[in-house]
Amino acid sequence: MNKRTLYHVDAFTTTRFRGNPAGVVLNADGMSDAEMQDLARELKHSETAFVLAPDGADHDVRLRYFSPTTEVPLCGHATIATHYVRAGLPGFGSNEFRQKTAAGIQRIRIGRNEAGGRRVFMQQERPRIGPPLGDSVRRRIAAALGVADDQLTPTLPLQVISTGHGKVMVPLEPTVDLDALAPRMSALAALSAEIGCNGYFVFQRREGEAATDGRMFAPAIGIDEDPVTGNANGPLGAYLVHHRLLPHDGASLRFAGHQGRALRRDGIVHVEVRIVDDEPVEVTIAGDACILFSAPLNG
Repeated sequence: MNKRTLYHVDAFTTTRFRGNPAGVVLNADGMSDAEMQDLARELKHSETAFVLAPDGADHDVRLRYFSPTTEVPLCGHATIATHYVRAGLPGFGSNEFRQKTAAGIQRIRIGRNEAGGRRVFMQQERPRIGPPLGDSVRRRIAAALGVADDQLTPTLPLQVISTGHGKVMVPLEPTVDLDALAPRMSALAALSAEIGCNGYFVFQRREGEAATDGRMFAPAIGIDEDPVTGNANGPLGAYLVHHRLLPHDGASLRFAGHQGRALRRDGIVHVEVRIVDDEPVEVTIAGDACILFSAPLNG
C-alpha cells in the first residue's frame, strides 16, 4: 500500500529557501475536500498540490491545488514541485505524460537544466487575451499599487491574460522601484471581485536582455504576494508577443522571468512561447526545484 507523504519543495530554484515553496501530497486519494483545505491552510504555502490517481484514459495523473483559503484550478510552481518529486521516485516511468487539473489537461516533460539536474516543463493552456481594462479600473489599480497613473507604462494596456488561470498584466515604467511597491491589499481584493480576476502581475522588462522582473499579488485568494509564479510568467509571455515587446525569430520567444527578489525568494521561470502569424499560440513554462523535507502523513 502506497504511503501518503508530504513534501516541502522550493520551486523555480535550485537553492533552499529561495524560489516559491509548495506543499506536495503524494497518494492523496481518499482525502476529502475539507482535509485538503485544512492541510493547505496549516502549511500556509501559496499553494499545496494533491496527487491523485487518474480517473480517465486521457491522462496519467490527476492534481488538485489549494491555497490557504480556496481551491484553485491550476498552479505553476506547485506543478513543477510535484513532478520534480515524482521524477525522483523509484520506478517513475515515462518522462513525458499528461496531467489532469480543473483547468484541463496539460502535457508535462522531465528534462535537464544546464547543470544536468532535473527540470520540469509544463505546457499551459492556449493563451486567452482579454480586452484592455477601462481607464477607471486602470487608475484604481495604480492607486491600489501605490503608484501614479503615469508610472504604469502609458502606451500599454492592463489586461487579463490566461494560460489556464488568468492574471492582470500590469506593465510598470523602468524608473519605478519594483521592490519598493507596497500595495493596499484590501483594495486589490475588492477590485478582483469586480473584474473577475484574482491576480495582478506587475512587471518590468530588463534592458538589453531576454528577461523580465515581476511581482504577483493575489489577496483575494489569501495570497498577498506569491514569490515566483508560473501562472503569471506564462501569460506574460503571451502579452510580450501580442504587444511585440521582445524580439523573436517569428517562430518562438524564449525569456527568463525573474521574480521573488523583494521577498528574498529569488527564482526564475523559463518561458517559451510558440508563435504563428505574430501571435502567441502555445506557452510552455519550465523550472528547477529542490526538496527541503518529506514526512509521512497519518490518516
